[in-house]
Amino acid sequence: MKLLQVKTARFAVVVERCGRPAAYTLWQPPKKDQQLQTRIRQIRIMTIQRGDGGSDFGCVGFIERKSAIHLQFPKSLKRFEDQRIVGIKWELVQE
Repeated sequence: MKLLQVKTARFAVVVERCGRPAAYTLWQPPKKDQQLQTRIRQIRIMTIQRGDGGSDFGCVGFIERKSAIHLQFPKSLKRFEDQRIVGIKWELVQE
């Protein structure tokens, strides 16, 4: 059996390097939201996927899922693009 080899990064390290994120609420379809599309192109959006039984984890980029939470960062997340973001600390997210 072959295991998936994915690098991980801690959420606190991402916040330290890219700034404190703010939750991004979708008020319209993503394709029509110009602000969201701009942030996606700038690689400043992270999707947090809620684990059913496990812990939450994040992926850089916009992933459209029902239970996903989207965070926008002040700086680009390009250096964390191919990594799984673990150790989500919700107290580091701006209101």
